[in-house]
Amino acid sequence: MSYLEPRAKGLVLVFLSATVFSTAGLFTKGITADSWTIVFWRGVFAALVTLVFIIARGAFRREFLKMGWSGWAVVATYVTGTPAYIAAFKLTTIANVSLIYAAAPFVTAGFAWILINERPTKTVVLAALMALGGVGIIVGDSIGQVNLQGDLLTLWMTVCMAVMMIIYRRYPNTPAAGPSVLGSIFLLPIAAYFSDPFAAQLSEIPYMVAFGLVFALASITLAAGSRYLPAAQTALFSAMDAPLAPIWAYLIMAEVPTARTIIGGSIIMIAVIANSKIQSRKPRTRLVCETASVP
Repeated sequence: MSYLEPRAKGLVLVFLSATVFSTAGLFTKGITADSWTIVFWRGVFAALVTLVFIIARGAFRREFLKMGWSGWAVVATYVTGTPAYIAAFKLTTIANVSLIYAAAPFVTAGFAWILINERPTKTVVLAALMALGGVGIIVGDSIGQVNLQGDLLTLWMTVCMAVMMIIYRRYPNTPAAGPSVLGSIFLLPIAAYFSDPFAAQLSEIPYMVAFGLVFALASITLAAGSRYLPAAQTALFSAMDAPLAPIWAYLIMAEVPTARTIIGGSIIMIAVIANSKIQSRKPRTRLVCETASVP
């Protein structure tokens, strides 16, 4: 990819990352094993690949030994949020999970206002209200159904992501890869306690291995691509996993979103895209409301 201009290289890498992230629901729903078993095997191989990447870059000391208490706080949010994210796909539709999660940047902006006194712009407030309305439409459609549990787990994951982004905003030198590896490792005994990962069907192990490998790849390409793009453009293209996920679900699993999910999701995506495009025109420093990625 060396023949591409830096901006084009960044766009390709970030879009590739978003495309891979958008397959999370396909992996989770396509595997019959319970969510804790998926968390276990996904974590094993995601941690291994990411660890190799860290060592290859000669960043072991910075990623692990110098990550500080803020890095451990990221580990805690990862351990708390990742199981909820995987379980949500088992309990609700792929569209619901991906579109509710797309509101994470605005939840982050709200937390930033409350916790670190970072006042959002009027544009962000308006976009956040739009996204909140869209989430309300989607969740409201699930009241009284099993889907509601999955929607609430997605909301919890969204809160965890917001907390994680606040940590990175407040302590920008906090590493990302090291805490991700440690979070995956700490989840292994928890997942083994709540399930029996070694009793999983042998035919499904390769899919769970692939799940871990592709998501490690997605995280690496997102980190690499973001170096070549303004934060707002990174946010805009990385958010493409939200509309892509329901498309894969429809084409591959014949999962048709409800009318209210389509309406609510459209409102959320309009808010995300409009906010990102407006922010990209402003010569300002990175805002925590501009970007979020799947753990």
